[in-house]
Amino acid sequence: MNIATAAALISFSLLAFPQARADGPAVLLDATGFNTVLARADERLYISGQPTPEGFARLRKEGVTTVINLRTEPEMSALPFDEAATLADLSMDYVHLPSGGPDTPYAPATLERFADVLATAEGKVLLHCTVAWRASHLYAAYLYRHRGLSLEDAIARANGINFGGLPIEGFLGESLEVRAAQ
Repeated sequence: MNIATAAALISFSLLAFPQARADGPAVLLDATGFNTVLARADERLYISGQPTPEGFARLRKEGVTTVINLRTEPEMSALPFDEAATLADLSMDYVHLPSGGPDTPYAPATLERFADVLATAEGKVLLHCTVAWRASHLYAAYLYRHRGLSLEDAIARANGINFGGLPIEGFLGESLEVRAAQ
């Protein structure tokens, strides 16, 4: 590889995957291969809508080794591919934490399992759901409960991804009256 090719690859990598600070807002990335959104929340965590097999392969090349999926079984049965098999083929760990719906309500146990997986995963982690709403809410709950951010700051950080209109109260196990900073 010549110097010009190497420089071009480095430039593309910096544009496609800019660095997010642990204490700063998430960085929205090119969402090609992902439903609606792909964001780098911090140095180790990506948050997205449903990836395609190509989206998973793209993140594998960036060092993602663990995928946490919040989609329910009925949602997963509608996919045109087998996510678990796709990830096995890519040598990525798969953690399914179905959340939402009558059989799998939002719950503090999901937050604790997410925190455990994030703490023990080797390499980078992708957290996804359908369009990143649930994932953004779980991320806000994590920032509040495990990283010590105020609830307002946690919601503001998650709102920069795709917070949508779903409540985080279920993940926290308590009712909240809070308005996100504008």
